[in-house]
Amino acid sequence: MAGAPSRVINTASDAHRGATLAFDDLQAAQGYSGFKVYGRSKLCNILYTRELARRWAGTGVTANSLHPGFVATRFGDQSGGLFSYVVRAAKLFAAISPEKGAETLVYLASSPEVAAISGGYFYKCTLAQPTREAQDDAAARRLWSETERLAGIEG
Repeated sequence: MAGAPSRVINTASDAHRGATLAFDDLQAAQGYSGFKVYGRSKLCNILYTRELARRWAGTGVTANSLHPGFVATRFGDQSGGLFSYVVRAAKLFAAISPEKGAETLVYLASSPEVAAISGGYFYKCTLAQPTREAQDDAAARRLWSETERLAGIEG
């Protein structure tokens, strides 16, 4: 591949835990819940990363995803309602700095230790175990195909 060696890094989250995909409603048209859709989107990021790693295997381009931790950003601050208050309060006690949250991303982008790893999910610069749903390679392939279909792209 012309861009090799290179690395693709996708930010996911442990918010994928408990999430499942509804292939008949990928765009949440049958009922929108912010929490549910956020978790699904992070599950999708992990699955897309796995499929990208499979498709690019042996090319010199790797793809990995990561959970940065609960980072003190503006996420959720403007969402309104109870969620906004809960997020702001939680940040006072549990959130890490953006610099700390970026450590795993920088590690994946630059460390020789992970240069040959592809398709992994990382937390705190360590290979972590995502959920069973996030390791479903058949779902990863189907998600890729469904996304192509929804975008009007031929695979």
